Amino acid sequence: MSFPLWCLFIAALLLVATKAPVAVAMARSGNKGYDNRHPRAQQAALTGWGARAMAAHANHFEAFPVFAAGVLVAQVTGSAGTLVNTLAALFVLARIGYTVLYIKDVHLLRSLVWGVGFISSVLLLLSPLFG
Repeated sequence: MSFPLWCLFIAALLLVATKAPVAVAMARSGNKGYDNRHPRAQQAALTGWGARAMAAHANHFEAFPVFAAGVLVAQVTGSAGTLVNTLAALFVLARIGYTVLYIKDVHLLRSLVWGVGFISSVLLLLSPLFG
């Protein structure tokens, strides 16, 4: 399996992994602990870092399709190489950094890191033009 496809796999795992801090916040909220009967309502009521964790988690679902399309375009067109590998790794690292920065409420740097991830995805979509 190619390196960009491994990055796609890791990005897919991040969709699930970013739920962990949300689950912790839910378990710590109120007197009920984690409400498995009404988790969406409990998530909507989160505040502070828990709400930011939920927002970061939701944003992973928004960012993933563009990245996945970019990796698949690069694979289908044979646009392999250092640039494609770097862009795929940069996306994964940016998404990890984005999550940490969002939870810690470092909003300006978080937005910059989000932009790095988004630009990486767009450049992957355009990778057939570069090779």
